[in-house]
Amino acid sequence: MSLSKSGYDFTKIPFDDLVRVGQRNMLYRDLFTVSWLLGRFCNYKCSYCWTHGRSDEHDHRPTEMCLRTINEIKRQARERGFNSFHFSLSGGEPTLHPGYLDILRHLNDDVGNTNYTSVHMTSNCSQGMKWFEEYVRAVSNFHRASITCSYHREYIKNTKKQNQLSDKLELCQEWDVQITINVVMVPEWFWQIMDEVQLFHERGINVTLKPQSNPNATFVVEGYTDEMLEMLHNGMPQRGFTEAKNKHVTRPKPTFIKAPDPIYWEENDGVPQHFQVEFKDSKNKPWFMDQAERFNAFNFNNFLGWECSSGYRSIIIREPDGSIKRSYSCADEPLGYIYDEFNLFDGPKPCLSKSCVSSADSKIPKRKPGTKLPLWPGDKTYELPSV
Repeated sequence: MSLSKSGYDFTKIPFDDLVRVGQRNMLYRDLFTVSWLLGRFCNYKCSYCWTHGRSDEHDHRPTEMCLRTINEIKRQARERGFNSFHFSLSGGEPTLHPGYLDILRHLNDDVGNTNYTSVHMTSNCSQGMKWFEEYVRAVSNFHRASITCSYHREYIKNTKKQNQLSDKLELCQEWDVQITINVVMVPEWFWQIMDEVQLFHERGINVTLKPQSNPNATFVVEGYTDEMLEMLHNGMPQRGFTEAKNKHVTRPKPTFIKAPDPIYWEENDGVPQHFQVEFKDSKNKPWFMDQAERFNAFNFNNFLGWECSSGYRSIIIREPDGSIKRSYSCADEPLGYIYDEFNLFDGPKPCLSKSCVSSADSKIPKRKPGTKLPLWPGDKTYELPSV
């Protein structure tokens, strides 16, 4: 099978007939997720970066404030029946937060009191090899650790720099850190980028092809040819590279509260079990996709009015205002602020946005109104009147 094309044809998914969508480990596990923009300060100035995505100012919150916020998130999540946690840390460039490794150590100290704890980092991975040697040890006791490495060709300008980046990422794979390189497929550079990232895929590192959004991250830009769209639809499928490279780490076994996952059913034999996303159509048939980052290539990002579990079993934290919100996309009032108090929702709420471009939002379990399907193990909220 080609490394560059998926054997599972995502174009066959009946997007117009879907009634539920979600990341599998949230649909079938008691998982609470936190997407945390630790600050907008970044050492890169990419030409295509979102206007609100970076800053030259050091806008990081004090480490102690971050640790208190973690404790309060867990307290409220546990009140709602969630004791498995996923923390996704991003920026700006998150590794420039002066307390980044201290935050990881604080999360590590509570792993034994959770059913599951995973940590994710979205980074340009510009830190040196010595930093990564400390990082892999700091995350070695979590149930799972992962990195999305943002590839920016304006800074990775030659094969030497590509190989230096690959060396750092392969070190992480040898310490059982799941790796994906995320590359914004600027239409004008599309085929040059494809040539460049092939090197990573051939070295056993997953690559995500991400359509370029407009500066406000509300829609995908124009300029993609049919051939480009075909590659965005089915190109560079995610594969289980890291499992084959791990040399150093034996991770603890999770004790999730679980529900049966259809990907393991006999009729779905042949669907790669590392595919992250499940859909259900109106006939209750499951469909699968390797990652939510592919949604925008199909313009599958309008969930207006759908019942969404964000704000109840997931939150985002963003700067510069320190707001704690249900999602990046919805325009409702914050749940609170990192420097003050905040309160999670008491159940799923209707989506208020016409465009859910961020994959951090689109993969949160949600269902069309009237759909009698749960959004997490034991969920019965679909039996209640709509709010």
